[in-house]
Amino acid sequence: MQQRLTSLLAALSLAMLLAPGAFAGEGFWPLSNLPVQTLQQRFGFTPSRQWTRHVQLASVRLAGGCSGSFVSAHGLVLSNHHCAVECLEGLSTPTRNLMAQHFYAATRDEELKCPAMEVEQLVESTDVTAAVNRATDGKTAAAYTAARRAVSSRLETACAAGHSDEWRCQVVSLYHGGQYWLYKYRRYQDVRLVFVPSQATSFLGGYPDNFNYPRYDYDVSILRVYLRGQPASTPDYFQMSAKGPTAGELVFTTGNPGATERNDTIAQLSALRYPIFPSELQYLASYQGLLEAFAAESAGNARIAEGDLFFVDNAIKSIDGQLQALNDPRQFGRKQQEEAALRARIAADATLRSKYGDAWDRIADAEKISVANLLPQTLIVGREGFDARLFDIAFTIVLGARERTLPDAERFEEYRSADLPLLDEQLFSTAPVYPNYDAVRLEASMTLLGDLLGWDAPICKALFATASPEQVARRAVQGTALADIGVRKALWTGGETAVEDSHDPMIALARAVVPYYLKYRKTYEDDVTAPIESNTTRIAQARFALFGTSIYPDATFTERLSYGVVRGWVEDGRAVAPFTTIAGLYEHARSYAPLALGQGWLEAKDQLDPATPVNFVSTNDIVGGNSGSPVIDRQGALVGLIFDGNPPSLGGEFWYDAALNRAVAVDSAFILAALEHVYHAQPLVEELTAGGS
Repeated sequence: MQQRLTSLLAALSLAMLLAPGAFAGEGFWPLSNLPVQTLQQRFGFTPSRQWTRHVQLASVRLAGGCSGSFVSAHGLVLSNHHCAVECLEGLSTPTRNLMAQHFYAATRDEELKCPAMEVEQLVESTDVTAAVNRATDGKTAAAYTAARRAVSSRLETACAAGHSDEWRCQVVSLYHGGQYWLYKYRRYQDVRLVFVPSQATSFLGGYPDNFNYPRYDYDVSILRVYLRGQPASTPDYFQMSAKGPTAGELVFTTGNPGATERNDTIAQLSALRYPIFPSELQYLASYQGLLEAFAAESAGNARIAEGDLFFVDNAIKSIDGQLQALNDPRQFGRKQQEEAALRARIAADATLRSKYGDAWDRIADAEKISVANLLPQTLIVGREGFDARLFDIAFTIVLGARERTLPDAERFEEYRSADLPLLDEQLFSTAPVYPNYDAVRLEASMTLLGDLLGWDAPICKALFATASPEQVARRAVQGTALADIGVRKALWTGGETAVEDSHDPMIALARAVVPYYLKYRKTYEDDVTAPIESNTTRIAQARFALFGTSIYPDATFTERLSYGVVRGWVEDGRAVAPFTTIAGLYEHARSYAPLALGQGWLEAKDQLDPATPVNFVSTNDIVGGNSGSPVIDRQGALVGLIFDGNPPSLGGEFWYDAALNRAVAVDSAFILAALEHVYHAQPLVEELTAGGS
């Protein structure tokens, strides 16, 4: 009896170690596989099919890497200010800086069309695991990758049925290949700006407050999607709550968390710990200094670089936090235990061992190759050695001319038919180009290319044989005509012939880079990406055989739901309250940046209830990509807007700690109060609360 009990406890302990997400409040759950039983047992809530379908259709993703939601029947989309930065920069001029000032379109005629923005609504999902497995069965490494690309292209093309301007279809891997789903999105490419506060208001407290709490941010943007020149009809939307959530209340986030590494091997996590993350931080610190120096030269330069500086500062703090998490011996040790337990479980079963036993070793081998090729991969394939918008345009045109001559199944993913409408929108964006900014960045990044690869590296000898990086950069920027959208279109439609015949110096620079890009990308995909993907799939299949869908898959920038409660946490013996208030906002503010409030906020102080909640934290599991995610209650009312996480949440790429990880959201009561009393946007308040016109 004692032996049976010991065995039972050991099995239970192993199961909890291998599948912690099944027992904690963590997880990025696909809407096709919600943890219904857990929600029933812990909260007495059963998500109905109708509730789930409504949540799916009311949620959207922004193609640039954020989430959002419909908040009226007439196409209103709620997201974060920092998710609309590209739109704001594209609409700004020397006399109208939409980053520095708030904007409100009181009528639909005043709404401004974003130069290059796409909103996507998931309307349908189909399990295509069997079709993908048939195509890839028995294949490994490069053959596996080629087969998976081919079957994905075929499925996506059939799904869009020749209407890729209206639909975007995407084959998505869940459980690292344990399942494959075909997602069909309705794409909205006419996206217009309705409301946005100033960046100073949305990011009150600046860099010091970022990824910290308490917070007092109004990180909000409101957009509207149009179809055929009219506001889109969006009958599935979240109505905004005027009171927000309460402490201890069950809430959900529905959004598109970006790629996570929670199921990565220790070899992969070790490579991130060193040298990948330290190398990224070194590059970002150098880039940050370059941008700060450029911005300091003039007010115009400061406006041009403002958005890039925000994202670089954010990336530095984010990656530094992730690196600290990976260097936490307690958490990293737990990951090591999880991997050892899973490998022991597989080794103990002859069938599982023969099918999956060596997968970890094959990944470790590939990671060694990855580390050895880190510099050319980041500088050439990642194009950190050619950092300029005009170069990006030229490179897209040159590589695109080649790729579009290939069958769809053989193209790089970003040039497949399903993705060309978004690529077109970005390539022909009316956003302004700043040659002086491009010249500075291109010179600095190409100098970095030579410094890190060595001036005798083949690509450096080819590019800088007779001229320095500064001379090459200035010549390309000053001589290019690619700021003209008409020139871009002529080259794009002219294909390979137009590209080869072009004498544009930026096109010539891109032509010179592309052969090296293709060489290193092929090497990396064949020797690193392919073996990692195929062997990660084997590990996923082993884990899937043991646990099935009782565990959640890693995030893939596709729609997921997480559940949690509004709750603070205890840090160093100090209780952190879940809510901040308007009274606290005015106490936190100062007369100087980054804590200065705008004049409208100062004038509205007496009209705002000091007890109104501003920001709150919850135990919802979020990562990058969740920015702009709605927070909804069990009735489906929108009670908050995700915009950040607390410091422990930065380790969320790799694990979730229910005691410490918190999502940070703007309270819906604060959103409405500010719209009414600070920005005097009463028609917008009425549309948000009543779904009116």
